[in-house]
This record gives sequence, C-alpha cells and structure tokens, in this order.
Amino acid sequence: MTAATSAGARADGGDRARQALWAALVLILVWGANFSVQKAIFQALSPGGFLFVRYLIMPVAATLLLCFRFGTRWPRVSRSDAFALLRLGLVGHLLHVGLVTYGIHWSTAFSSSLILACGPVFTLLILHWHGHEALTRGSVAGVAVACVGVVVFLSDKLFGGHWQASAGDLVLLVAASFFSYYTVAAKPFIERLGGVTVMTYAVLFGSLPVVALSLPAGLAVSWSDVSVAVWAGTFYSVIISAFLGWLVWGWVNAVRGVGPTAPLMYLMPPVAGLVAWGLTGERYSAAKIAGAAITLAGVALAQFTSSPRDPVREAPAPVD
Repeated sequence: MTAATSAGARADGGDRARQALWAALVLILVWGANFSVQKAIFQALSPGGFLFVRYLIMPVAATLLLCFRFGTRWPRVSRSDAFALLRLGLVGHLLHVGLVTYGIHWSTAFSSSLILACGPVFTLLILHWHGHEALTRGSVAGVAVACVGVVVFLSDKLFGGHWQASAGDLVLLVAASFFSYYTVAAKPFIERLGGVTVMTYAVLFGSLPVVALSLPAGLAVSWSDVSVAVWAGTFYSVIISAFLGWLVWGWVNAVRGVGPTAPLMYLMPPVAGLVAWGLTGERYSAAKIAGAAITLAGVALAQFTSSPRDPVREAPAPVD
C-alpha cells in the first residue's frame, strides 16, 4: 500500500467515524424524545392499544428487511436455534417491551429514561452470575452507588405517596433486567447468525403472543378516530426510534467500536428530561437531579471498571 493510499484510507475511516458520531448523537435525541412521544400516544391508544398496533407493524418491517437483505432466500436456522430465537423474542418483546410500555405509562419520561439506563448494571451482574466476568472492587462500588442514586431519585415519589409512579419505576427496573438478559443471551447468536437475522427472527417469533395478549385493548380503540398526529407519533416510536434505531446503533458500534460509543448512552436521560420539561412541563426537584447524577455515575463506574474481556457488558441499544 502506497503512502497516498494509506492516507486516503485513514481519511475515509475518519469521515466514517465522524458520520457515525453524528448519527449516534441524532439517535440519542430520537430516543430521548421518544419517552415523551410514547406517553402522549398511550393517552390516546392506551398502553395495550399501542402494543397491539406496534406488533402488527414490527413483523411487516422485519419481513421487508429480510426481503431487502436476503431476497426470497431467508437464512435457514436449525430447530435448536429457532427455539432459542423464540425465547429471545419472548424475553425481548413480550416481557421487556411489554413491561417498558406499562412502566413508561405509569411513570414519567425522565424517570423512565434514567431507570432504563441502569441496564448495564444488570448485564454485569448476569455475566458474573454465569461466570463470564468477575466483579472488581470498582464494579461493586459502582453498583452500590447506582442503587443509592436510584433510592435518592425515587425518594420524592416514595415520601410523597405517588405509588403508581413508584410502581412504574419498579416495573421499568424489572424490564431493564430482562433486556440485559436478552443482550447476554443474544450475543453468541448474533456472532454466529448475524445481527439482522437475530433481530428480525426474534421480532417475528415474539410478535404473535404480544398481539394475542393485547388484542382486547386493540379492539377497544376506535381506530377511525385516531388523529394524524397520533399515527405520526406511533410511526416515529415504532419504525424510527425502535426498528431503524436498532439498526443505526449497530452500524455506529461497528464503525466506532462499542467502547467509545457506549458512554453516549448516558446522554439519553438528560435529553429525555429536557424534552419532557420543554414539551410536557415536567419539573424536577433538587433531590431528583442529584439522584439522577449519582445513578448515572454509579452505572458508568460499574461499567467501565469491570473486566474488558466481554464487550456485551457495554451499554446496548434498547429494543423498545
């Protein structure tokens, strides 16, 4: 390779890295705003109605992506892989997305974004439980700090008797743990079958039970009366934020690397908070802001002081 060719390759790599950084920052804005968008949609459709229409749309998007990528020759998977992808679909969509939807509805946009940002802590604990990663002093301290931050963050709701909002936050914590399990369990299949195959098959397998369970709520919605704004918000949340967002985030990680990209996820709660403050008038006490800062610091400490052997511990993209 000549010096000119090498310099050209470095320039192209630098351009791709800058493009990936800008794409990641735009995606953080999209995801941060999505919490407020979803809460508005839930007021019009109900959480169950949103899940119903979401999982009518998602399989269509997954099918179109498979056809675009592979034509009519979709990837073949073994019976054991099919059952594994079914489990991933149930965990990632029925359990994680289902719980996240109701958690966001019961809680607030800022609280939802912060609680879901605790996902890397659960990923670390799951990896340790499976014997894949040892807990360092820094990671243990980070988990402890994050727990203290969550308690401080939720203190105004607990002392104020806002039990529905507090229950919503607890549901979101459980949902975050399910997505962490999904992240760890999906990694070997993504390495072997490819990210698009795993994502689309998990969507196809996981959609049917969600549609079946949300059918009563879906039938209760007067779809002819749904406004254009609600349909636009639904498209934004389902296609742009969730489906295309996952694909863009995967490309960003491939170009920039997981390690340099993961810290950008900690921008999402501040973005969600600012959007909710500007659009919905959500207000934050000093205790809430302090709790959010402590929580994010603890999550970052736990994430970046743990063993670097397994990149699955890095902050993943949310599937919701």
